[in-house]
Order: sequence, then structure tokens, then C-alpha cells
Amino acid sequence: MKTSNRIHISLGSNIGNRLDYLQQALQLIYKTIGDVVDISGVYQTPAWGFSSDDFYNACILVKTFDATSEVLDKLLEIENSLGRNRTDAEGYEARTIDLDIIFSSEGIVETENLIVPHPSMQDRKFVLKPLEEIAEEEEHPIVKQTVHQLLENTTDVSEVIKLKDVLLNPKQKYSLSSVQYLTIEGNIGAGKTSLAHLIAQEFNAKLVLERFADNPFLPKFYEDMERYAFPLEMSFLADRYQRLQDDIGQFDLFKDFVVSDYDVFKSLIFAQVTLQEDEYKLYKKVFDIMYRDLPKPGLYVYLYQNTERLLENIKKRGRDYEQKIPAEYLNKINKGYLQFIKSQAHFNVRIIDISDKDFISNREDYIWILNQLTK
Repeated sequence: MKTSNRIHISLGSNIGNRLDYLQQALQLIYKTIGDVVDISGVYQTPAWGFSSDDFYNACILVKTFDATSEVLDKLLEIENSLGRNRTDAEGYEARTIDLDIIFSSEGIVETENLIVPHPSMQDRKFVLKPLEEIAEEEEHPIVKQTVHQLLENTTDVSEVIKLKDVLLNPKQKYSLSSVQYLTIEGNIGAGKTSLAHLIAQEFNAKLVLERFADNPFLPKFYEDMERYAFPLEMSFLADRYQRLQDDIGQFDLFKDFVVSDYDVFKSLIFAQVTLQEDEYKLYKKVFDIMYRDLPKPGLYVYLYQNTERLLENIKKRGRDYEQKIPAEYLNKINKGYLQFIKSQAHFNVRIIDISDKDFISNREDYIWILNQLTK
């Protein structure tokens, strides 16, 4: 996973339906830039530096995988899509939407087109007041004052009025808390762990991950599948059973639901592919005893990627012991999953083909997946 960046953005509008323009901008920021972590109230402020209708202003905190300069480019695209007409005229103008980067976790940024922190923020009450609501203790890296201190010391005496209107967080549309237990499954290299991470972070979910890296039989299995298949599958089964009992069985008051990058039934799917007939019969007896006691997912998601993409992903992530996995083995695993899904009529299942998607690099692909999960 790439390192995330936290960016505070100021939003303003003083043309047309001002609240609606702020809401539309918020939705586009969520769709194209990143998770909207926090939203201030909406404030009415006089036009600053020119004579015009009052502005509606707000500030938000966004968590993104984009660099600050990339965020600027996307904000300009959003402004343009909402009818902002930037001109070369000197001075300030009325606008449908105005989006400015105030702070970035990258710290001080100075390029030809961007200066962060915003060079005029300490002189603008319409920025400081909503910003204080969500970042009171955030320190200006140059001035060395918190937002609260900047607001107390500003020379701007403009009247700022907090409105009863509120902006809605776009991610409310994709709430998964009713599921309670979400399982994301897929073949080797499908992206299930990455997606589980994103959903857990964005939707306050308890994250349960498979501990494959700690399994001493895994590298040996890829060197000699026939010899190490049985001890590998038995060790995975024991670990998955114990982990799911411990992590899903314990209710977490501070999390909205549980998301896992595996279901224990994958043990049976892999065992069918890797074990000899007599080994599999013994294995299934143990599995059936364990499976009865485990919680079942409220939503079971299977991320499908074609074999070519799986091999590309496996190569890209660079685990030495995976590099010799044959395409035939991946095809068998995929068939096993699909047969299992067809046999589970009582499961709430989503099969999502992401062969042409890149939800890590492309935020809109991630939003597309959320739409598939919640439709």
C-alpha cells in the first residue's frame, strides 16, 4: 500500500445555489481524490477583497494517496466541471466554487503553481473559522502557531456566521455497517488484502487479515507441492479457525463492523486442489467439525481477476516463493472458488470482475467497487 497524505481543503461559493455547489464539490473530491475524514459546518462570510454576494464556506480533511500537487490538479478539474471560470483578470471574482489547499501532511510545498500552507490563510477569517472546527490544534509549519491561535491573532474582522445547513459526507451512501461481517475473497494476487485495508480505514471497520507470511510451510509448498500440501493446509486451517474465533467472536465497541481478507472455507477450496484423495477425506472431517462453530459472513465478496492479471500482480509484489506459481494452479483455484459459491445458495454473494480495474492507483475504480458492494 502507498503512503497516504492528509490534506485540509477550503471550499467556497457565492454564485447560484451555494450549498449545492459545496456539496457537489465534496462528492467529486470523495470520488476522485480520497476519503473525506472530517467536514466543518457551513459559514456565511462577506466577499473578501471585492464587492459581491456573500460566500458559503467550509473546510474538509481528506485522506488521499495522491501527492499534494496531484490533488491541486484534480481540484482545478473539479472547479472547471462545476462552472468555475478562471480568468487572467487582476483581483478577485465571484465564483461557483473555489477550492484551496490549506495544509498538507507533506508539510511545506512550494512550486510554480502551489504554495502550502496557503500563504494568506492567517489573514482570512473565512478560512480560519471553519478550519478551526476540524483542525484547532494543527500547527502552521512556518508561523508556528495553531489554527486556534491564528484565528485569535488574525487582523481580519469580517463577520462570520455559522449556518444551520450541513454538508453530507458522500461515503454515507456506501455504509457497510449493516453487513456486520464482510469477507473479501479472491485468488492469489487478486487484491483482497489491499481492498480490505481500504475499507477498514475508510469505514471504521475491524480488520482481520490472514497471517500467511508466518506459515513456515508456504515457501516449501511452492517448491514441492505434493510433499508439503497436507501440513500446509492443516496449519492454515488451524490458524484460520483460531483467528476467526478470536477476532470475529469478540465485539469491538469502537468499530462499526468486521472486514476480513479471507473466509475459512478457502481452506477447503485449496485443499481440494492440493491434496490427494485420502488426505482430503481426512482433512474434510476435521474441517466440518471446525466450520460448524464459526461465524458466517453477512456479505461474501469474490474479487475475480483473469489469470494473466493475477500473474502480473504476483510478479509486481515480488514475493520470491510465489514467483514459480503456475497458471494452471491459479485456474484450478479460481474454479474451486466459483464451484463453492454456486453451492452456497444461502450466502449473500457478490462476484466482482476487476480484471480491468486498478483500485489502488485509481480512486474512481475503488468507488466503482463500493457501488458493486452496496447496490
